[in-house]
Amino acid sequence: MVRVNGEESKEIDGVELEQPQDAHEEVRRIPPWKKQITIRGIIASLVIGTIYSVIVTKLNLTTGLVPNLNVSAALLAFVFIGTWTRLLQKVGFVSTPFTRQENTVIQTCAVACYSIAVGGGFGSYLLALNRRTYEQAGVDTEGNTPGSHKEPGVGWMTGFLFATCFVGLLALVPLRKIMIIDYKLTYPSGTATAVLINGFHTPHGDKIAKKQVHGFAKCFSFSFFWAFFQWFYSGGDKCGFVQFPTFGLQAWSQTFYFDFSMTYIGAGMICSYLVNLSLLFGAVLSWGLMWPLMRHKKGNWYPATVSESSMKGLNGYKVFISIALILGDGLYNFVKILLFTATSIINRLNKRGSNAISDENKNQAMDDRQRNEVFLREGIPIWLACTGYVTFSIISIIVIPLMFPELKWYYVVVAYTLAPSLGFCNAYGAGLTDMNMAYNYGKAALFVLAALAGRIQASLQG
Repeated sequence: MVRVNGEESKEIDGVELEQPQDAHEEVRRIPPWKKQITIRGIIASLVIGTIYSVIVTKLNLTTGLVPNLNVSAALLAFVFIGTWTRLLQKVGFVSTPFTRQENTVIQTCAVACYSIAVGGGFGSYLLALNRRTYEQAGVDTEGNTPGSHKEPGVGWMTGFLFATCFVGLLALVPLRKIMIIDYKLTYPSGTATAVLINGFHTPHGDKIAKKQVHGFAKCFSFSFFWAFFQWFYSGGDKCGFVQFPTFGLQAWSQTFYFDFSMTYIGAGMICSYLVNLSLLFGAVLSWGLMWPLMRHKKGNWYPATVSESSMKGLNGYKVFISIALILGDGLYNFVKILLFTATSIINRLNKRGSNAISDENKNQAMDDRQRNEVFLREGIPIWLACTGYVTFSIISIIVIPLMFPELKWYYVVVAYTLAPSLGFCNAYGAGLTDMNMAYNYGKAALFVLAALAGRIQASLQG
């Protein structure tokens, strides 16, 4: 056994007594929400969100795979504002201290910005409404009716996104206490981001952040100058490093080559190795075996007179086989998360009548109570959230049919009626499994509404 003398015992007691006092003082020092939202924070979040929107749009249009960028957004926010405050201090200006709350606000705004680029349809349905897609699908294809296209435009696309993107937030405001405090959902990605931000704003975390910033600057500089170097050799579509025949000309003709793109290398590094292996297996199976074999069936499986890019040619097999695999796996995960969410909710409701929750609240630590108090102290009132949801719903019911005359107003009513329940299921499932199934809900709704519309204008209805 280790003996502890009187002085050491007093020091230990002093440390134990100081911890709750420090936690209490930290809670009292939290600034109100009006001071957490700053002009510099809005500018930084706009810059980060714009950069990430370009990145995720490129990934969405080329690979369809968008990694989670929450942690990197928090790091960039810390780098931007931290560098700005240090520069002002060196010049002699006094600036407002950069707090972890402001860092969180910047990270949240940046993530919300690029989430619209991902979920707003810029890599899927919104841009696919144009005439070129209509012609590529085949003008005489059954179901592809004349006039079922709409050219992209800044005006109507901006109005459409304004009418649809803010409703989900208002629908989940009344559920924040239930999800975070009552059900104690972990939200793994959000928790990891919060731990990272808290680590940045400590003396030890500041040293770690500096190392991360130096590593970020090195990788960023290498990627930038490598892309600039590649530009000197980009003489055409089939020229330069992006078309380098890594495995030979025969493999290059089947699109098996390395394009030296740092964007895809970074996406592969941040994604799970299981995802990368699955993508590699799919690429080898399709471009290495299936598509070359199907080319030999030209004239038998599909007309020999059509081009490979036509939906009636080889491209039709490529698209529909891939979509079938994606939708099958998505439907499985969709049903699995729904069942898992329903089972967990039922178990929570069954425990509500017992003394388990009351005993848990009784034994709750003081710092947890203080955190819950801070969490509930400031927020959007429920009446304002409900009023906002109804207002945006009415605006959407009026405006969206004006943008798409083929879309009946009662389809919009059905969508906004189902949105809160689906939003709750998605938020609960994301808190348990860290899987965001919102895009799968959207794809399912797209097929349902298109089926209800029938053959006439089904694409615009979906």
